[in-house]
Amino acid sequence: MCSIFLLINIVYKILFFVAFFNILMIRSFLTMPIHFKCRSRLYPRSSVERFPVPDNKVAWSTEFKEYKPPTYTSPSIQGQVWADPEINEVNFKPKWNSIDGNVNRESYTGSYDVQNGYPLNPVGRTGMSGRGVLGRWGPNHAADPVVTRWKHNKTDVQNKPILQFIAIKRRDTGEWALPGGMVDPGEKVAATAIREFQEEALNSLEASNDMKKLWKEKLEHFFSVGSKIYSGYVDDPRNTDNAWMETIAYNFHDETGSVVSALQLQAGDDAVGVQWVDITQDLNLYASHKDIVNAVLTKHTSFY
Repeated sequence: MCSIFLLINIVYKILFFVAFFNILMIRSFLTMPIHFKCRSRLYPRSSVERFPVPDNKVAWSTEFKEYKPPTYTSPSIQGQVWADPEINEVNFKPKWNSIDGNVNRESYTGSYDVQNGYPLNPVGRTGMSGRGVLGRWGPNHAADPVVTRWKHNKTDVQNKPILQFIAIKRRDTGEWALPGGMVDPGEKVAATAIREFQEEALNSLEASNDMKKLWKEKLEHFFSVGSKIYSGYVDDPRNTDNAWMETIAYNFHDETGSVVSALQLQAGDDAVGVQWVDITQDLNLYASHKDIVNAVLTKHTSFY
């Protein structure tokens, strides 16, 4: 009898160690000491070229006397109600690193530096100053829902169940991504994740009231039990030295496949395609979305 209890105790310790190891792995996946996608040659939706930044010159603490990035703010965001004005406008007095009215100017990475009135990207140089196509100076907050299910009666080469997630195809880049979006002023992040999923993966903006009522009945409980996977900086191609993307990602998992599997997916808003996608090693996604999806995979398969 003692040997059985001893064996059970050993098994529990092993399972605890595996779970703890996987948590560390998730954190390591999503901790980025350097960014890559926001140092590509051309800035998105423009013909403006970034100043080349080698890996060893990304950190602000590293001297880079030759660094002279171009300044670019897209004309498309100027005058928009959801966008900040220019830094030098008389009436614009942002409260950096704090809640500024309905605008959250705090960073999930901690306190960021402000130089000559301009917030500095907490990860480092990007080869571009200004705001680019981003609406806010400093952190631009988004929410990304990772809606998952098991692929019915299917396993991979290691005989593990295959996890799938709902991906949308972005209109601007043509890349597959999570159906997330920007947090509206004063909006709770979890509410953003749910709203963006319905807009981009179910085309709720064009749905009838009857259809929206049906979704509410079916999804209200499902979306109330999500788990936070990640909050922090996103290596997004739109990032600049003075404006950058951050996100909170939530996982909403349909263990039995009885909830979201029955939904008729339809791309809407900023998406031109939507489908269930297997989470595999060769998965290629927009920005840092692959790291987030891999963290979800690790969470659900840690005991297989």
